[in-house]
Amino acid sequence: MPANNNDDKGDKEVKEDFKSLVNMSATQIEKWLDTDESKSVGQKEEDGSESIGHKSGKHIIRILGKKDADLSADDYAHMRKVVSYIKRHSAQQPKETKGSNWEYSLKNWGHDPNKK
Repeated sequence: MPANNNDDKGDKEVKEDFKSLVNMSATQIEKWLDTDESKSVGQKEEDGSESIGHKSGKHIIRILGKKDADLSADDYAHMRKVVSYIKRHSAQQPKETKGSNWEYSLKNWGHDPNKK
């Protein structure tokens, strides 16, 4: 079924927001996710294996590796979640950010708050 214009506009806007907020490359996110700091933060799933943010970072890497035409409805839904999380979490900035759980969590979601 073809998407209607409202969906197209929504997808275009979310893609633009995603690209402006996710300021780490797929390679940078991948390297970050391998660190102990990355694995030390975030809400764990019920089985306690991997945090939601860590799992999100893996999905972001997959999204960044795709051409726009190959993005699925699931990818767009995840981009919306990422945009919402980064905006909400950024608004909760603590006084000390460097080396904080706040910073680590944002980086799991593809946003390095220390990048200018």
